[in-house]
Amino acid sequence: MKKETVLNTLKNNGMWIIGCILYSIGVNSFAVPNDIAQSGITGVSVIFYHLFETPVGTINLILNIPLLILMWIFLGKKLVARTLWVTVLLSTAIDVIAMFDLEYTGNPLLASLYCGLCQGAGLGLIMITGATSGGTDIVARLVHKKFPHITVGTVVMLADAVVVAAGMLVFRSIESGLYAIIVIYVSTKVIDSMIYGIGNGKMLMIVTEKGDEVSKAIVSSSPRGVSILPAVGAYTGENKNVLLCVARKHEISGIIKTVESVDDKTFIIVSEANEILGKGFRKSI
Repeated sequence: MKKETVLNTLKNNGMWIIGCILYSIGVNSFAVPNDIAQSGITGVSVIFYHLFETPVGTINLILNIPLLILMWIFLGKKLVARTLWVTVLLSTAIDVIAMFDLEYTGNPLLASLYCGLCQGAGLGLIMITGATSGGTDIVARLVHKKFPHITVGTVVMLADAVVVAAGMLVFRSIESGLYAIIVIYVSTKVIDSMIYGIGNGKMLMIVTEKGDEVSKAIVSSSPRGVSILPAVGAYTGENKNVLLCVARKHEISGIIKTVESVDDKTFIIVSEANEILGKGFRKSI
């Protein structure tokens, strides 16, 4: 158990470091040199940099400290420790990456696309482990705890909108905010694909009168398990089985062929399974 704990800690820290570096590249290489408004605490830090030339990473850490204190008081110590560490890593990475002068000042549309890609990939690696980078996520958790009827997503969206609007005023550019929307959209899609795409697959519901035979055929010809649910046909009144099976997309055609080879009268429903947790798929984060 100790060995597994150490390996898991090392793996998480490795993912956090890589994630922070990717996010920092998005900020320093694309957002800052092109005056692209940012969301969250990072966006506030970029505004401070634009006005006073203060280090973005340092300001990011300073602004997160009072939020982390509130998080400690109202949400508990366990959440704070991991968030604090990731926040320190991210703030350090932002200031270190800034030293390498990797600025891209070409097409602002390309800059916003790659900014969203880098930030999304970075945050995705962090979120896969169940950690957060602080900022508006803390604000959202605190508000939701006080007002449960307000969702975390709503608070994050409103907070980000306020920061982006402030960025537009500071940069004196409507385009800055429009590019920010592109960054947020791209990063959100990348995060979703990383978190949910890992376990992404299909779910099959197989209605058959040969439940035992079909299930055995699937189990013997593929790495997937099957759950058998009893059912009755509403029109015929006959007893049937509904077989529930989840599989990766490339496995679906093979499973369907196997099913049809056993029962050519079967009825199969294939639907999306956006997140699959458990044996053979992704573990819960």
